[in-house]
Amino acid sequence: MPAAEFGLRLMPAGVVVSCEHAAHALPLAFRDLVPEAVRTSHRGWDAGALGLAEALADTLDAPLYAGAYSRLLVDLNRSTHHRQLFSSASQALDSAQRAAIVARYYQPFRRAVRDAVAARLPCLHLSVHSFTPCLEGVSRPTDIGLLYDPRRPLERQLATALAQQLRATGNWTVHRNQPYRGCADGHTTALRRQLPATAYAGLEIEINQRWVDTPEWPHLQRAVCTALRATPWPDGAGI
Repeated sequence: MPAAEFGLRLMPAGVVVSCEHAAHALPLAFRDLVPEAVRTSHRGWDAGALGLAEALADTLDAPLYAGAYSRLLVDLNRSTHHRQLFSSASQALDSAQRAAIVARYYQPFRRAVRDAVAARLPCLHLSVHSFTPCLEGVSRPTDIGLLYDPRRPLERQLATALAQQLRATGNWTVHRNQPYRGCADGHTTALRRQLPATAYAGLEIEINQRWVDTPEWPHLQRAVCTALRATPWPDGAGI
């Protein structure tokens, strides 16, 4: 979806878009790490997330950083100390292989996003994800989830305003800090420890995969782009 379709209205702040679980591919050296059926399931990537991330980056004239490989190799949205940094398959690799994976596939991505955000302060960092509509037999009613740290006033104000804009664009079920907690371990959480609360806002956008590749999918992408375009950066926040 080209930016011209939505028009262009930038916040008075920089914007950086990241998509940590954009792909389900594996490097050639690890092509047999997991079966294809697992790799292409919700366990291996976030279906639809890259398409939305591209639309947001285009609409907001923002750089986009997208992971090139499945999170079953290494999870770009986890800290290096997190027990889920490696999947059960990659955890079985020896320590030298895991260290090499972190050095080659994880650290360059995290550094690139951090440098892009730091160069654009005050900055809104949009980390784009999607989630399976049913997990362990439990249905998830959320259509669009906005994850943030409620202890950070800038993020709280932006998430509240964005949720209002999203609800005004259609009959979407919009929840804040669902289906996950915004202050749990993640890319935005890590950057909060490095960057000032008055100038860095990290929001994770979570989209229910039940809409991906349906006739409603373009409308949902349009809604998110339109809502973000209309959400103002809070007055006096790091400006």
